[in-house]
Amino acid sequence: MKRLLNALRPHKTIPSAPWSAAHRWDLSISRISILTFGLFIFGIGESLIIISELGNAPWSVLAQGVATKASISVGSATFLISCIVLLLWIPLKEMPGFGTVANIIVIAIGIDVGIALIPTPDPFVLKLVYVFTGIALIGFGSALYITCALGPGPRDGWMTSLHRRSGISIGIVRTAIEVSVLLGGWALGGRVGLGTALFALLIGYAIAAGFGVVSRITKG
Repeated sequence: MKRLLNALRPHKTIPSAPWSAAHRWDLSISRISILTFGLFIFGIGESLIIISELGNAPWSVLAQGVATKASISVGSATFLISCIVLLLWIPLKEMPGFGTVANIIVIAIGIDVGIALIPTPDPFVLKLVYVFTGIALIGFGSALYITCALGPGPRDGWMTSLHRRSGISIGIVRTAIEVSVLLGGWALGGRVGLGTALFALLIGYAIAAGFGVVSRITKG
């Protein structure tokens, strides 16, 4: 247990990894492979939380609401929302990277693949296992794609750009966006519940723990 806790010890900063890029379009086969894997397991993690039926992460609440109203898949709704958010970068003069584009495509695919292939659990305990596993996968997937340094996802880039342009605390900007997205998705029929609360409570630690795993693996 002590070794497990040590392995999951969170990292306070974004570590530099051997695959970290010099700029947002600094591409290599290994870097693209790690980026794609990280984004895909991120999407699978999102799908597990959705399949649990205990409540989604805020942006998945919105995607599920849009999917319900538009009669499309949750992955397709996620792709559509990400594209719209990316358009909001234009007035903020934020430049996307390869990772930004890959984020839009691969996460959406991961969500639809997970929903199509992973069975819906019946016991409540198994539903909780799905939620915790989903959060862990999102945390580790985030650590992998962020350390690739190929550009932020549309939502993170929008958040940081708003922060720089407005001077408003990034915490306030993030909270305002997440709450707005959550309420909008809920109004459209997206599922909010225990899973939503657990995601909000644990996602920060999960990403920091993911950074810790990456840091320790790359340092041997």
